Amino acid sequence: MELRLDLQFFAGEKTEKATPKKRQDARKKGQVAKSQEISTAILLIFVFFTFIVTGGYMKDTMLAFFRTSFSEYILLDLTEKTIEHIFVESTIEISKAIAPVMGIAMIAGVASNLAQVGFLYTTEPLKAKLSKIDPIQGAKRIFSVRALVELVKSILKISVVGSITFAVLWMNKEEMMLLSHKDVQSALAFFGNITIQMGLAASIALLILAVFDYAYQKYDHEKNLRMSKNDIKDEYKNIEGNPLIKSKIKEKQRQMAMRRMMSEIPQADVVITNPTHYAVAIKYDEAKADAPYVVAKGVDYVAFRIREVAKANDVMLVENRPLARALYAQVEIDQVIGEDFFQQVAEILAYVYSIEQKTNKS
Repeated sequence: MELRLDLQFFAGEKTEKATPKKRQDARKKGQVAKSQEISTAILLIFVFFTFIVTGGYMKDTMLAFFRTSFSEYILLDLTEKTIEHIFVESTIEISKAIAPVMGIAMIAGVASNLAQVGFLYTTEPLKAKLSKIDPIQGAKRIFSVRALVELVKSILKISVVGSITFAVLWMNKEEMMLLSHKDVQSALAFFGNITIQMGLAASIALLILAVFDYAYQKYDHEKNLRMSKNDIKDEYKNIEGNPLIKSKIKEKQRQMAMRRMMSEIPQADVVITNPTHYAVAIKYDEAKADAPYVVAKGVDYVAFRIREVAKANDVMLVENRPLARALYAQVEIDQVIGEDFFQQVAEILAYVYSIEQKTNKS
């Protein structure tokens, strides 16, 4: 009894790798190995590179906007039309300035997700589930190992970004102290360069951390997908059907096919035998086929049953061992015999017809 319980316990342990069907079902539900940190890091890297490339364009666009604002808009009377005009023009100018950054950010976000999980569209995570508002399940999620890992990740990210930011500022502290002696344009250029340096350095550091995070997400995903031996058996039963029921269905189909075959034997012209191991029932009907065809065949017990039915219905038995074996091996039920057998079968049928004619005369 104890041994049986132990076997049941081990059979229920999730120690087996997930089957392809389990992975496909999990993917349909949106359960994939994905690191949000990789998406964030790649997005930041591309955005800051965009700042380097389009920084001059953004500066010129914003300066032109401010010049217009302080030279033209300030002189306009505040009416409904002028306010609408100012709002529309301001929106267009600001959109021009930030459009390259927003476009690159969208492309980088989509590309990073496609690189991790490929194209995946599912609404499953958006469906309302009562388990999401269950306080007990919520407490389990808050105090789970995964929650602890996420907390450590957050602390590590803040520490890394803070350290890098401080290091970049510290390396440029002397130039920063001299900004009071420079004009506004030089100060803005300095802070722009410092911002890009800090952003790229922090983004690369986050990308390195994201690689480890992706490895953990992959491991955790595989762990959650693990199956027990019982799970694999149940899945096989669901896909293939219960083996016991399936075998019974096949047996029923065999029995039906056997009864259908036996019902055709009384209409056969002759049964060619081995004489004991093989039996092949042949019929020639010009209305159905141009050549004789097999209506039943069998070996051992089935051959015995064919002979019994043939005897009971006065169908002649003819012994021809090579021909019986060859017909059984090469011709299926309801299939016309091959040209190689025409001569031999024709001779047998002629013999059978002649015997039947003599019997009918007598």
